[in-house]
Amino acid sequence: MKTKTKNYHLNTELTLLESSESPLTIRAVTLALTKEVHKIIECLLTFQVSPELYQRIDSEALFNLKPEIRTPLSAGSFQLSPDIQIEAILDSDLLPQLAKNAKTSNQAAAYLQKLSKEQPNHPLLSPYSWYGLQVKQQQEKGETGYSTVWAYLKPSDITQNGIDGKKLNDAMFDFAKEWANNNQSATFEDVSSQTLENMTQTFTELINNISESTEKVVSETLEEIVTVFEEFTEGISEIAEEITSEDNVFQAIVKFFQEEDWQFQQISGEQTLRLVYQGKNGKWNCYAKARVQKQQMVFYSICPIIAPETKRGYVAEFMTRANYGLIIGNFELDFADGEIRFKTSIDIEGDNLTSALIKHLVYANITMMDEYLPGIIAVIENKMSPAEAIAQIES
Repeated sequence: MKTKTKNYHLNTELTLLESSESPLTIRAVTLALTKEVHKIIECLLTFQVSPELYQRIDSEALFNLKPEIRTPLSAGSFQLSPDIQIEAILDSDLLPQLAKNAKTSNQAAAYLQKLSKEQPNHPLLSPYSWYGLQVKQQQEKGETGYSTVWAYLKPSDITQNGIDGKKLNDAMFDFAKEWANNNQSATFEDVSSQTLENMTQTFTELINNISESTEKVVSETLEEIVTVFEEFTEGISEIAEEITSEDNVFQAIVKFFQEEDWQFQQISGEQTLRLVYQGKNGKWNCYAKARVQKQQMVFYSICPIIAPETKRGYVAEFMTRANYGLIIGNFELDFADGEIRFKTSIDIEGDNLTSALIKHLVYANITMMDEYLPGIIAVIENKMSPAEAIAQIES
């Protein structure tokens, strides 16, 4: 069945209550509902807390942020500012309660706000009813943070019928892979052993809070986890090599932009950085991506102007003329949505990705976008033909 996710931007304070402590006041940023047909199957809440409040969340493992099921911090410790962002998923057992009072994401957001004012002790507002998936902080030189097991193996994945073997295998692989990426000193064998131990401990704790029938399911799930990891470690050399390769390429990219004092944000779950560049002729988003399997780095400048459908033919002509004779990089146009970008890439198979190589790749890219951007705008606004715009730029 097809699923659909709708996001609602809240930007409001919510009060959550933990029975033995003072209330927690968080700033809710977005709430997302995922539906299958008309049934709500997932509710995600993204919110921000001060570093001071996060210390309490951390020490008490609120939002089920247990230390033993986290990856290491991706780029150093959290700082005293700015706020820390947490993405959490609602316990699936509480979805029916939410569904009784809300059909859409904005209705769900309104209902949580109402509960926050009138019934802060409602189960939907308990920090133990939400499972933290990701925690991150945007710092001056980039983003740092961690993911949890719940980002890969959601509590709702364990049902009375057990758990899908492929889903379990994929979840364990992805979690262990991120664990290794963020922990430079660990071998992959250490990761596998540590992950298995952590998962076993976590599911054992869950057993204490569930029925006897479900306990049997969880026990069987633990056996499946052991089996998965036994099979998983058989091909450990190949996997470790892949992770080391991925880490080398991506870490070289991160290191370069830190040295160049570029602010960036890593796209969740990807070896890709999002950056912003201000040129002489405009401001646009850039993406630096590590293509691990092909041992490549790719850098994109995304044109801040979208080509209208009626102008895409003219823009395509402009780009064809611009690309002719280019030695480094090329312009690309997505005819489906009108996105324009300039791409540069480098193949580093059998070699190291040095800062000098990255610098050449990046600055050649942004220079070309800055140089040709006025021509793109002129063509879209009917001020020049593609030929005239290119002639003016390249004269």
